[in-house]
Amino acid sequence: MAAANAPIAMKEVLTLPSIGISPQFITFTNVTMESDKYICVRETAPQNSVVIIDMNMPMQPLRRPITADSALMNPNSRILALKAQLPGTTQDHLQIFNIEMKAKMKSHQMPEQVVFWKWISPKLLGLVTQTSVYHWSIEGDSEPVKMFERTANLVNNQIINYKCDPSEKWLVLIGIAPGAPEKPQLVKGNMQLFSVDQQRSQALEAHAASFAQFKVPGNENPSILISFATKSFNAGQITSKLHVIELGAQPGKPSFSKKQADLFFPPDFQDDFPVAMQISHKYGLIFVITKLGLLFVYDLETASAVYRNRISPDPIFLTSEASAAGGFYAINRRGQVLLATVNEATIVPFVSGQLNNLELAVNLAKRGNLPGAENLVVQRFQELFAQTKYKEAAELAAESPQGILRTPDTVAKFQSVPVQAGQTPPLLQYFGTLLTRGKLNAFESLELSRLVVNQNKKNLLENWLAEDKLECSEELGDLVKTVDNDLALKIYIKARATPKVVAAFAERREFDKILIYSKQVGYTPDYLFLLQTILRTDPQGAVNFALMMSQMEEGCPVDYNTITDLFLQRNLIREATAFLLDVLKPNLPEHAFLQTKVLEINLVTFPNVADAILANGMFTHYDRPRIAQLCEKAGLFVRALQHYTELPDIKRVIVNTHAIEPQSLVEFFGTLSREWALECMKDLLLVNLRGNLQIIVQVAKEYCEQLGVDACIKLFEQFKSYEGLYFFLGSYLSSSEDPDIHFKYIEAAAKTGQIKEVERVTRESNFYDAEKTKNFLMEAKLPDARPLINVCDRFGFVPDLTHYLYTNNMLRYIEGYVQKVNPGNAPLVVGQLLDDECPEDFIKGLILSVRSLLPVEPLVEECEKRNRLRLLTQFLEHLVSEGSQDVHVHNALGKIIIDSNNNPEHFLTTNPYYDSRVVGKYCEKRDPTLAVVAYRRGQCDDELVNVTNKNSLFKLQARYVVERMDGELWEKVLNPENEYRRQLIDQVVSTALPESKSPEQVSATVKAFMTADLPHELIELLEKIVLQNSAFSGNFNLQNLLILTAIKADPSRVMDYINRLDNFDGPAVGEVAVEAQLYEEAFAIFKKFNLNVQAVNVLLDNIRSIDRAVEFAYRVEEDAVWSQVAKAQLREGLVSDAIESFIRADDATQFLDVIRASEDADVYSDLVRYLLMVRQKVKEPKVDSELIYAYAKTDRLGEIEEFILMPNVANLQNVGDRLFDEALYEAAKIIFAFISNWAKLAVTLVRLKQFQGAVDAARKANSAKTWKEVCFACVDAEEFRLAQICGLNVIIQVDDLEEVSEYYQNRGCFNELISLMESGLGLERAHMGIFTELGVLYARYRAEKLMEHIKLFSTRLNIPKLIRACDEQQHWKELTYLYIQYDEFDNAATTVMNHSPEAWDHMQFKDIIVKVASVELYYKAVHFYLQEHPDLINDMLNVLALRVDHTRVVDIMRKAGHLRLVKPYMVAVQSNNVSAVNEALNEIYVEEEDYDRLRESIDLHDNFDQIGLAQKIEKHELLEMRRVAAYIYKKAGRWKQSIALSKKDNLYKDAMETASQSGDRELAEELLVYFIEQGKKECFAACLFVCYDLIRPDVALEMAWVNNMIDFTFPFLLQFIREYTGKVDELIKDKIEAQKDVKAKEQEEKEVIAQQNMYAQLLPLALPAPPMPGMGGGFAPPPPMGGGMGMPPMPPYGMPQMGSY
Repeated sequence: MAAANAPIAMKEVLTLPSIGISPQFITFTNVTMESDKYICVRETAPQNSVVIIDMNMPMQPLRRPITADSALMNPNSRILALKAQLPGTTQDHLQIFNIEMKAKMKSHQMPEQVVFWKWISPKLLGLVTQTSVYHWSIEGDSEPVKMFERTANLVNNQIINYKCDPSEKWLVLIGIAPGAPEKPQLVKGNMQLFSVDQQRSQALEAHAASFAQFKVPGNENPSILISFATKSFNAGQITSKLHVIELGAQPGKPSFSKKQADLFFPPDFQDDFPVAMQISHKYGLIFVITKLGLLFVYDLETASAVYRNRISPDPIFLTSEASAAGGFYAINRRGQVLLATVNEATIVPFVSGQLNNLELAVNLAKRGNLPGAENLVVQRFQELFAQTKYKEAAELAAESPQGILRTPDTVAKFQSVPVQAGQTPPLLQYFGTLLTRGKLNAFESLELSRLVVNQNKKNLLENWLAEDKLECSEELGDLVKTVDNDLALKIYIKARATPKVVAAFAERREFDKILIYSKQVGYTPDYLFLLQTILRTDPQGAVNFALMMSQMEEGCPVDYNTITDLFLQRNLIREATAFLLDVLKPNLPEHAFLQTKVLEINLVTFPNVADAILANGMFTHYDRPRIAQLCEKAGLFVRALQHYTELPDIKRVIVNTHAIEPQSLVEFFGTLSREWALECMKDLLLVNLRGNLQIIVQVAKEYCEQLGVDACIKLFEQFKSYEGLYFFLGSYLSSSEDPDIHFKYIEAAAKTGQIKEVERVTRESNFYDAEKTKNFLMEAKLPDARPLINVCDRFGFVPDLTHYLYTNNMLRYIEGYVQKVNPGNAPLVVGQLLDDECPEDFIKGLILSVRSLLPVEPLVEECEKRNRLRLLTQFLEHLVSEGSQDVHVHNALGKIIIDSNNNPEHFLTTNPYYDSRVVGKYCEKRDPTLAVVAYRRGQCDDELVNVTNKNSLFKLQARYVVERMDGELWEKVLNPENEYRRQLIDQVVSTALPESKSPEQVSATVKAFMTADLPHELIELLEKIVLQNSAFSGNFNLQNLLILTAIKADPSRVMDYINRLDNFDGPAVGEVAVEAQLYEEAFAIFKKFNLNVQAVNVLLDNIRSIDRAVEFAYRVEEDAVWSQVAKAQLREGLVSDAIESFIRADDATQFLDVIRASEDADVYSDLVRYLLMVRQKVKEPKVDSELIYAYAKTDRLGEIEEFILMPNVANLQNVGDRLFDEALYEAAKIIFAFISNWAKLAVTLVRLKQFQGAVDAARKANSAKTWKEVCFACVDAEEFRLAQICGLNVIIQVDDLEEVSEYYQNRGCFNELISLMESGLGLERAHMGIFTELGVLYARYRAEKLMEHIKLFSTRLNIPKLIRACDEQQHWKELTYLYIQYDEFDNAATTVMNHSPEAWDHMQFKDIIVKVASVELYYKAVHFYLQEHPDLINDMLNVLALRVDHTRVVDIMRKAGHLRLVKPYMVAVQSNNVSAVNEALNEIYVEEEDYDRLRESIDLHDNFDQIGLAQKIEKHELLEMRRVAAYIYKKAGRWKQSIALSKKDNLYKDAMETASQSGDRELAEELLVYFIEQGKKECFAACLFVCYDLIRPDVALEMAWVNNMIDFTFPFLLQFIREYTGKVDELIKDKIEAQKDVKAKEQEEKEVIAQQNMYAQLLPLALPAPPMPGMGGGFAPPPPMGGGMGMPPMPPYGMPQMGSY
């Protein structure tokens, strides 16, 4: 069936790969579509992301980096639900995000895994787990609520859908499972139906299901229906059914009877099954979609089959309802998003015609308001009417599709029926039925309302209007106006009867609503008349109305000036002002006149209002000079200043400071330029210096930056106004850092007597010039010296201050400064007073008055510089008596005592507070010994060393250094660069250290000598202490130190010290001797202390004499010594001797080294003796294992068997492996047999060529590796029977299969390998690899069996691998088959075309080519068929019709010169209206002279070069072809060419029709001339009729009169006269009405003039009187009649104007 006539239209909306979705993600688990709004795709490569496709903007997908296991978009809004499994658990984490708000709405962690989920409503998610079903609302904080448990029939099912009905009372869960064993290809469907109210479930067999609502006649409540489709296999029969049943039937109400129908699957689709079901509520249709792309359409009410077709060549895995279109979306594996919709134009004719189901056709037409059943409905209506079944007829008319029966004729029919007594009139029955079904049209509403109004039942009308049951019209409003004005107004508004609505609002005086309504409907009333009407009764209302007019979007319909004059004429100043202020808010330049007017009005009448207007600053375009003059006259001086622009005017006004607010005047100065402002300031100071000074100061403060500080200062200085300067600079001072400004302020403050301010500024400011200020204050000689004190104290002029105060006899300020201001500067004051020779009593008193606040150090320094230190004796003693611990106090006192020589040693040793360095330094030149005392007391090391070195006091220095025990001090004095080091060392050795009795001092001294690297001096020191009888002779540490020092400095003395000393650390000293390579001395030390092991180690490791070591070992006879000797012998390679020594030492610890050395030396016999000794001491696996190995190496197999039977800890597995690796197979055989290691035993037997035993062992091992090794060995030995036994156990392992195959093939055993693989097919554990490998072998060695093998086992093959093999071996037919099975249709098509002799099959190729992904293959296929199978090319192109570019196909055929070959294809696709197809077909029709088909093509398909075709056929020898050319010219608007062509062929009718359609008067009149010239009078008359609208009457009459053809013109003339008389009648009627309107307006104008105001006398000079247009009301004269009512002006020729009747 042609796609255009099919009842279901299919459209490809989108392909997912075209927007970047990889084909690998187009699966059921990755793609979701919850509604017709969004598609959601989950990607995992190249990164995890979620792609959201808005179906309104499909080419702009939203891609977000999100990791999730599933993603669902909400059906209605941009809300995304995500599910992800928590790592390491079976729990799922659910989250809901609002994408627009970018916020997370909810989240929940499910305790079990969610296997399926779906939005069942915009607010509810359905969650399906392995055992239960939950509902989770997105509102609030609620958690998922469990709804029901899954039934047993859904166990191990894959859940594919979950739905609920609109009331959420019924739920259905659908799953699929593998089919029955006898029919595994047919998937089984299971369904669980659950009732929420009854809390019960029912298990059913179904693949797809859906809910619907259906209204059963007689039941006002809709019924809930469920429809489900099933396909099952029972008793060898396949049953496919569709069921429709009602759920929860309502008791006592009519119910829906159960329906069922068969689903007819074609023979090729026996294994296909339903995967989805969608119900179109708009049309009442059921859509059943199968996996392989079949679509079944059934009627919901009757379950009647409507349509079946295949809508997709690829499997469909997802569908969604398209509610707005009444269809559904489907997504297939290729990524096509298909939209299926009902073809409204064809479905009803299809059902009535092809299905011959008239009742269903009528029901569909009524249900969906569809065309196509008009005749049936009308016929049925007439039958019912004839049978007097008026109620049924009324219902049919009410439900008639597209309202074909709801006409005035139908109403007239019901009106004509006589009313029976006691019965409802049929007309009322009809209207009642219409009201229950919906809304009445305009005619029906009018007729019903006429009945109701006549019966005075207005309330019924109100109810129907409220329920929107009536269609409003102007006629209905006129009818209702007779009984209710308000209701009529509502009707007028709904009917958009604008003039009537405006008139009604005017009657109700609701003028504001007029504007709102007029704007809404685009109507323009007479605004000026309305405004005048309101103004007479409600001035404020008139203002509001005028403002509303001004706010209209298209602009105010009345000029603002006219509106203002209307207010002013009635002396409504305030109202006019209010209006103008509102409309002039935008402050536009074109409103300058109105701005000036509103200001002038108020300056004359209400100056305060004008002042407020100016203060707001809302106007900027008025006449400023004019307003400035009026402001000055009105006393608004500030406003006048703001508006004047000339300096003389400003100076004249500004001096009126008595009437100007100071702040306003100050603000005005901010608007002036710098020069004008300074000029005005001078004038103000000249006029009234005292009175205006404050204002000038304020101006200077405010605008000092603009005016310049220097200019302001000069202005004040010019008028010698220090007071002004003081106030001005006082405000500027805080923000200025100019020293000059600060100084001038200090100066001004001083001259105005502001001493406190002078004192504050000198104290706080950091910017004035201190020297300049100090000099000014000294010269000013202020009575208060505090400002000077501040300056001098802050900037270091204390001596100058002291001198100034002392010379001016201001001693009180000196005392105050020292005591209160800054006692820290008292030393400077004292120093200056001493310089000024002030009496000592005053100075002492000053010092004592400060006491502890006085800084002692600078005071002492000042007195010491002047050699007057004794002056401070009393002060210092006083501080000490008060408990002062100040170091400076005690330093000064110490210096006084030292100078007076008053027992200084006592002071230096007893006083703890003085500074030793300061006092010691003071004593150095006076008495060095006192300096040493001071330095010793303060541990002043450097100073003491220096003074003792300088004065040769080395004994004191030596004693101090020894007692000090300081490492750094020792380092310094023992430094080689110290020229006095020798003298110090001599004093230390001879005096200081012998005197010391402290071990710590001796230890520190020795350590210092060692640190200083003085070994010889140290030995000298130690010999004196240790060898000579002293308190430290037997000291353990000193003896050690003496020997160690000798080892380091003088090795020749070491042996003597070893023999003379006994109390030293032998082991440690011995080790040091070894390190110093004094081996004999070390051996003597170890021997002296009986350290035999260390002694023998010295012999072995250092002296390297094994013989002396063996002799020493025989002498001491210790095991440890023998052990060391044995180790040395082992290192030297004396293995046998070492083993003997180990046995003598009874030492088993080194068995690992002994074993390794024995193996290297191959002395296994000695090793056996040693290991037997070791086994007695330790139980080590290594020992027992090595013993077995040693037995094997010495070929003692019997002892091996005896040993392994005894208890042992040998690692027999490792031993066996080692024996096997070293080819000791007999010994290894014993070990492996004992430990039952059959795998290794089998391999060992293979090495021994015992193959049968190896197979038996391999069977016991049952290991793939073992089987493989034995198998390969048998193959090499050509034991193929045994090899096959092993091989069958190997090839069931996928990983080993290929290795076995290669092994056989490399050795040329092809037949044996194929036999092995064929045997493997029957194994229970046979896997895909075996089938695939056998296929590869067939392809290589037995091609005749390959196709049979592929077809038998296509589902168990690794197709890519076999594809490669077939490609290599060039088996093209088999390769094509494999590509098809693997869904690689592109490669299949390419293979067929490249190797067609072997691979091509027409039916197969058609199935392949529609599934390819590459578009280029379509056109390659066209070339292929054109070259090899041209007779089948149309069949192939029809298959590709929906996929190929028709233009490109036509180009291919045109270039090949075989365009006619594809004519059937082009006819089939011409409905797409493609230019190339249309032109090609038209070309063929022209060649075939098939003008009927050519005209039909031109009419239906206009996308081609029309002019080119016309030019091509206008000279065709066939008349009909030339007629077609004229027709084309006419369609293209080339009227002249069309008419000329028609005239040429005498086709006068065509010429007349063309002229009429052209609308060109000139063409029509030329055609008339042509007919007259040709003498075609009848054609002349016909042309007048056909071209009546174009031909001018005077031209027609003139031509007829001149050519004596008046009779043929009369029909035209009569029609023309009748038309124009009607138009004149209408004009006369309109003129009379217009004259009435003019008279009424003139009467109103007279009333307006009577109320003329006195506005013209208000401003005789300032304002001109407003103009009075027209009659004073602004009305324009009525338009002339000639241009009114849309009539065009009469032409200057033809019939004269008609007079009055």
